[in-house]
This record gives sequence, C-alpha cells and structure tokens, in this order.
Amino acid sequence: MEYFNIFVRSIFIDNMVFAYFLGMCSYLAVSKKVSTAVGLGAAVIFVLAITTPLNYLIDNYILQEGALYKWLPYEELKTLDLSFLTFIIFIATIATMVQLVEMIVEKFAPSLYSSLGIFLPLIAVNCAILGGSLFMQQKEFENVGLAATYGIGSGIGWFLAIVAIAAIREKLAYSNVLPPLRGLGITFILTGLMAIGFMSFQGIKIEKPETQKEKTLNAENKKENNESTKVSLINKKN
Repeated sequence: MEYFNIFVRSIFIDNMVFAYFLGMCSYLAVSKKVSTAVGLGAAVIFVLAITTPLNYLIDNYILQEGALYKWLPYEELKTLDLSFLTFIIFIATIATMVQLVEMIVEKFAPSLYSSLGIFLPLIAVNCAILGGSLFMQQKEFENVGLAATYGIGSGIGWFLAIVAIAAIREKLAYSNVLPPLRGLGITFILTGLMAIGFMSFQGIKIEKPETQKEKTLNAENKKENNESTKVSLINKKN
C-alpha cells in the first residue's frame, strides 16, 4: 500500500510541474508537438527511474555520516560525512544517465533525436531530474524500492504534464488567440489553470509516508505513553 501511495502522490499531488514548477524550460520549449513531447517525456521517465534509486544508494552507503562504515569496518570511517558532495555526485550521476539516453535515442530514433535538438542533453540540467533526487533524500525512504517508485511516479507526472500541454498547444494553432497572448503567454496561462486543476487531487485521502525520523519519534512517544500509563496504574493501586 505504501508503494501505491507514493506512486499516486508523485504523479498527481506532488507533480513536478504543476506542484513545484520544476523543469519548466524543457516543458515550455519542447511542447509544441505531441510526438516530440512524448519522446522527451519518456526520456525523463527513464532518467528519473534510474537516477533516483541510484542516488538513494549513493546517499545511504557513501555520502551520509558513517555510511561507509556500514560496509567498510574501519574506525576512521565511523564519523566521516561526505554529504557536502551531494550536489556534485547527484549531478554527475544524472549527467551519466542522460549521456546514455542520448546515445540510445541517436542510435534507434534519429528523427526524434533531431527534433529534440539541444534539449535532450539539457535533461542533465533539468531541475526536475535533480529535484527528484533531492526530494527523495528529504523524504528519507526506507528502501531503494520506495525511492525507485517515487522516481518512476515523478517521471510519469512530468510526462503527463508535457504531453497534456503539447496536445493543447497543437489545437491552439487553429484557435483565435489574442495577439499579445500568442506563444508563451497563453501557455503560461494554461499551465496555471492546469496547476489549479491538479490541486484538486490534494483532496484525495492518501496517507503521507512517514520518514524514518517521524517513525522513530512516534515509537518513542508510544513508549513514553505506555510507561506513564504503567506508572499511573501503579499509583492507583497504591
């Protein structure tokens, strides 16, 4: 159930575009045609699905304080904290995956590669990709499976956003839009309206997954309550 909650929340409630407005440069530039938007959206899903769990493993087994000590039992590593390298390592991982995607697309879909142009390698600096890894780190998922679910869901959410706006923009080519609003003007307005629409999903009652810190605090609170209850019962008996 926790996997389902994270998956649905990352697509509809915590949507990268409509909730956080991340990845807007690619979202606006490559959303003129549905075919191009589908290609870029699929690339974003792939990159997020790979980099989010990969960065989870790097963060938990290399970067966090004492993480290296879990699998390298040297006393010097017990207090070693490499979290200051988070941004550099995450971006390097993302850039590596983007390079892999670029090579695959160029090999098997050259027409899509030429349509995407400079925006395919620019996925490496797409803030939605980095945001997925940073939000994953902030949410403190218990295992790599939850992190992968969040990455895939976030990618699908971004995919739905860019395909939806691309479909609308194709129809707008045949609409009588006021001259001052043509192009990006009407696109910004539509994005805002779609974001308002996605806000309605916040009414869905889906339990927000607890972080490890919250679970620890809740367990400690329950323990304290049980101890206080025992003390009060003992006092009543006396």
